[in-house]
Amino acid sequence: MSETNLLNVVGVLPVTDHPAAVAWYRKWIGRGPDVEPMDGVAEWQLAANAWIQVSVDPGASGRTTVVVGVADLDVQREACAAAGVAVGEVADYGVVKSAEAVDPAGNTVVFVQDLTQA
Repeated sequence: MSETNLLNVVGVLPVTDHPAAVAWYRKWIGRGPDVEPMDGVAEWQLAANAWIQVSVDPGASGRTTVVVGVADLDVQREACAAAGVAVGEVADYGVVKSAEAVDPAGNTVVFVQDLTQA
């Protein structure tokens, strides 16, 4: 299959407590979901072809990691702190640096800045 056939990516984050998860992601993203296609599912468009979905799935809750590329990790950490979203310490790997946040279900959101694009 050609890469040009691919249109978008959706990272799915399974949760148990949907209202708590939506509230947390609302704080982090700064707005409510773009789409709530059915009960227990909320979706945010983060970039032109990149979405995250929070969905009720108690059996898988807290077992997912999604990596989100950011232009400036320090700016992202400051924005999260201002919104009341805790983000861990920065790990610098030379070519990228990252920091993690954990949602109420235990899923991990890793913010990554590509240092080669500076």
